[in-house]
Amino acid sequence: MMDSAGTGIRYPWDAPPEHGKAIEVAEGVLWLRFPLPMALDHVNIYALDEGDSWTIIDAGMHSKKTVAIWEQALAGPLGGKPVGRVILTHHHPDHVGMAGWFIARDAEFWTTRTAYLMSRMLILDVEHKVTPQVQQFWRRAGMIDEVFQKRINERPFNFADMCHELPVGYQRVQQGDLIRAGGRDWDIHIGNGHAPEHLTMWSRDCNLVLSGDQILPSISPNIGVHATEPDADPLDDWMESCTRLQALAREEHLVLGGHKLPFTGLPTRMHQLIENHHGCLRRLRDHLATPKTAADCFPPLFKRKIDGGTYGLALVEAVAHLNHLYQTNEVSRSLREDGAWLWQMKG
Repeated sequence: MMDSAGTGIRYPWDAPPEHGKAIEVAEGVLWLRFPLPMALDHVNIYALDEGDSWTIIDAGMHSKKTVAIWEQALAGPLGGKPVGRVILTHHHPDHVGMAGWFIARDAEFWTTRTAYLMSRMLILDVEHKVTPQVQQFWRRAGMIDEVFQKRINERPFNFADMCHELPVGYQRVQQGDLIRAGGRDWDIHIGNGHAPEHLTMWSRDCNLVLSGDQILPSISPNIGVHATEPDADPLDDWMESCTRLQALAREEHLVLGGHKLPFTGLPTRMHQLIENHHGCLRRLRDHLATPKTAADCFPPLFKRKIDGGTYGLALVEAVAHLNHLYQTNEVSRSLREDGAWLWQMKG
């Protein structure tokens, strides 16, 4: 199946595996899918056959439903063999949530240092109300008052609500490492932007790429700025990573990503991922001929309606693009009376 735009990106499978079942995408490599309670309603997991056990790439979000599906998969397509190792691509809860569940059953835990530290910190950091720092960040971004008032009266987003406890101890993975998994040698290349120190795995002896969320088909990973580092420029990190990984891309690579379908045509997709944000920046520069808040910048960036389910992701991505233009000295910003940053092109 070819991408609907006819771009040369192809999808060898036109449908994902059912929950609790698996599709063999290469010898000894199984593709599983687990549900998520959000707009992006699924995450892909890959199981690599180690003979007497499995290595899994990411683990899914922790919930009773996910546990039940994992137990079904372990007894079914995984043949009753245990998971001996979890390799985590990055720290987001839809990927790390079940890792601790497997570690409690004697699985090893391998990931980058930043992914481990971020995961453990955020799982331990339980907040019952929105902090002043987050409230200020929302105000600075120009969050509309209706959304602001609703959010400050809700329980904040907590990793602990969707992640199993993560114990002390892990095996560090870093740029340039070689990992043996599923009977194959995998070169480790680290990306950034969507998540800091995001791990990707490139097989040496076949054409497989385990890309996590660093490389996805048909959607662009969220590039966001948050209250923890409000002046960060993750878009610069993203562009650097994409340019570096683009040099590794070959047409024959089968890319196994954290969401959507496995695909080939990686050189085309890397070009698209880079150009997508260049296009966003061009439209944003035109939009900033007059002062705008981050929330005012949704139309040129996304070109579609942003609703409650996507508002938060859109806001942090708008800030990321504005921060990038600010760091490159293309825009100025000033505080409005209500505390929101107003951004405008210089000159």
